[in-house]
Amino acid sequence: MLKPSRIFLVGPMGAGKTTIGRQLAHSLGLDFDDTDQEIQRRTGVDIPTIFEYEGEEGFRKREKKAIAEMVERDNVVLATGGGAVTQPENRRLLAARGYVIYLACSPEQQYERTYKDKNRPLLHTDDPLQKLRELNEERDPLYREIADLVVSTEGRSAQSVVKEVIRHFEEA
Repeated sequence: MLKPSRIFLVGPMGAGKTTIGRQLAHSLGLDFDDTDQEIQRRTGVDIPTIFEYEGEEGFRKREKKAIAEMVERDNVVLATGGGAVTQPENRRLLAARGYVIYLACSPEQQYERTYKDKNRPLLHTDDPLQKLRELNEERDPLYREIADLVVSTEGRSAQSVVKEVIRHFEEA
C-alpha cells in the first residue's frame, strides 16, 4: 500500500473531517491532528470566543499560522477547518506539502450534522441552511482545486469513508 506520510482533510463543517481523520490515522498508523483544536489549545478559548473578540479575520490569521506550522509534521492526518481554503496561502501550503482529501457533503447533510452545535459561529444566523448553501457555493471550487481525492461523506458512516480511502491507497 502506498500511503502518503502527510494527509490533509479539507471540506465543509459537518463533513466529518475530525471523526474520519481520527479513524483514518488509526487505521494507517499515523498521528492525528486538527487545526481548530490546535488553535483552541494555543489560545485557551473556544472558536466562538475567538470570533467574538477578533472576528473571522482574526481567527483566519491564527488559522494561517497554525497551518503553516502543522503542514510540516510528518506521519500525520490533519483535519483543517472548513474555511481554511479561503486563504490562498493555506491552499498553496496544503497542496504542496501533502496529500489532500476533500470530504464532500451537501449543505442539507451539513445542517443535519451541525444544527445543534453551538461552536459554529458562522451558523449563528437566522437561516443557517442558507448560510451553508452560500459557503458551499463559495468554497466547493476551492476544495476541488487542491484535492488529490474527493470522497463523499453524504449519508455514510465514518468507517465506510475510511475504508474507501484505504482502498484508494491500496489500488494506487
